[in-house]
Amino acid sequence: MENNPKQLFPSDLKEPDFILLDELKHNDLLPFIRAAYKVRNKSYYFHNLMNSLFLGFLIFLMVKDVFLYGKWHFSLEFGYFSYGLLGSFLFIPLHEFIHVLAYKYVGAKETSYDMNLRKFYFMAMADQFVANAQQFRVVALAPFVVISSLCLISMLFTQGEWIYFPIGLLFTHSLFCSGDFGLLNYFETHKDKDVYTYDDKAKGESYFYARVKKA
Repeated sequence: MENNPKQLFPSDLKEPDFILLDELKHNDLLPFIRAAYKVRNKSYYFHNLMNSLFLGFLIFLMVKDVFLYGKWHFSLEFGYFSYGLLGSFLFIPLHEFIHVLAYKYVGAKETSYDMNLRKFYFMAMADQFVANAQQFRVVALAPFVVISSLCLISMLFTQGEWIYFPIGLLFTHSLFCSGDFGLLNYFETHKDKDVYTYDDKAKGESYFYARVKKA
């Protein structure tokens, strides 16, 4: 990917060339995501479509087992599906690590992690790195694309009841990506603007700016 010819810095995001759209306190991440989802854009519909497809595939497997074996072995199949649910929690560090790799790919130097177990949020940060919409899209989508692809590929080599493990992991991880798609939905809401964002690790906040269009 080719980055912008001129990488911006937080000090560049000043009036009159830029306006502050929103401040996001990391402790208020979940309310911010819920508010971002109130406007339903392509990111919202794409994420819900993927969740529906993954759920539909699970239902298809269940129905197929009923036709092939005359019944669905609930305790057995659900047990493997539950392993996938639990595995998705173990994949959280990998999810955030992929975010960090994506940040470095688009040019960030200082990366780190933050989490709040009480509010159940985890996030990767690129301190003081100003990302445009295209760069942020790469960062936000990377874990969903990579982990979903790994799960789908693993299904090609999975037989019997074990196939419920990767589908459980696939479905649950997709749900866990709601925060990423919520932020993408925010950018989509402001697609008529040239939007930039950066994290301030010390303050525990992120900022969203828009470039002022010249008359």
